[in-house]
Amino acid sequence: MQEDMNNAPLMDDEEGIDIMALVKQLWDGRKTIIIWTCSFIVLGLIAALTMKRTYTVSTVMVPQVGSKSNSSLSSLASLAGIDLGTSSSGAELSPLIYPQIVSSVPFRKELMYTPVHYEKVDSAVSMFFYATEISKPTVFATVKKYTIGLPFVILNALRKEKPDIVLPGDGSGADAPKPLVLTKKEVKILKVISESVSLAVDKKEGYITLNVVGSEPIQTAELAMKAQQLLQDEITRFRIEKSQSELEYIQARYDEIKREAESYQEQLAKITDKTKDLTTTRDRIEQDRIQSKYSIANSIYTELSKQLEQAKLQVKRDTPVLTVIQPVTVPDKPSNSRAKTLIVWTFFGGILGCGIVLGRNYWPKLKEQFKS
Repeated sequence: MQEDMNNAPLMDDEEGIDIMALVKQLWDGRKTIIIWTCSFIVLGLIAALTMKRTYTVSTVMVPQVGSKSNSSLSSLASLAGIDLGTSSSGAELSPLIYPQIVSSVPFRKELMYTPVHYEKVDSAVSMFFYATEISKPTVFATVKKYTIGLPFVILNALRKEKPDIVLPGDGSGADAPKPLVLTKKEVKILKVISESVSLAVDKKEGYITLNVVGSEPIQTAELAMKAQQLLQDEITRFRIEKSQSELEYIQARYDEIKREAESYQEQLAKITDKTKDLTTTRDRIEQDRIQSKYSIANSIYTELSKQLEQAKLQVKRDTPVLTVIQPVTVPDKPSNSRAKTLIVWTFFGGILGCGIVLGRNYWPKLKEQFKS
């Protein structure tokens, strides 16, 4: 019977594949298919029961980009000496750059040290502390490490472990710019965060979606809130950098001229009281000199007051806004399903069993073709 099965033609040059012959061959090799399927069902059960549950939080936002529709009108008005208040000193930041901000090292490092709540800990702790001090690897991760990842474990054991990089003290001061140095533990956690936090930009509809994957519902939601706030802060910092610098300069000059005007005002009051009963020429000259200084200082003070208010308004105008369409919510169920994991393993086992059964008949033919 087996010989007849092997000699049965599976391919007819005129009619194509013989479906009935394939079905017959699969039925004859059903024991092999059942064995492989059952084996992968067991492996799927182990993988499903030992896998780490994950939760996904998504929030949708719309960036409010400044409009330039009145630029020509404001240009004509400025020629006439009229300020319509439509100009913006801030630099435009395209939403296409937002994913680069989310994937940057400072952004991920800030998330890494953000305190969030875990079920195993009474108080909020950072992801770095939880991963290095509290969290333990799952059974499946341990088995995978010492089976598939065993060669890498051996190579890492043979390699000489290098110490963490430490910047030398050059005496340049705390305010001097320095490169960012990460420890080996921080690099591992940053890789996890890069896989957990992502930002997608819809160019057609004009909205952005922030996706965060975590191990617990509350922890994932809090991490998403922090990522959303950090993104808003980074966009704001870039957008108002120029106008904020101008505001700080005007504010410093305003405070300086205010103290100067108050000083001249006090001197003028003293000289006025002193020369109340004396009308000497020297006293009048001194009074006029202080009065002139006070008038100039007061005039500058008044002008700077107007500029200071305009600078504050400019900062407000340049501050971008991310309108939240879909807020962050705590997920009520995990995003990875154990049932789906079991189904995938079972399906793969069945396909592999069928492939082995069908391959038994094709293998001798392939060998003959290679020999010929």
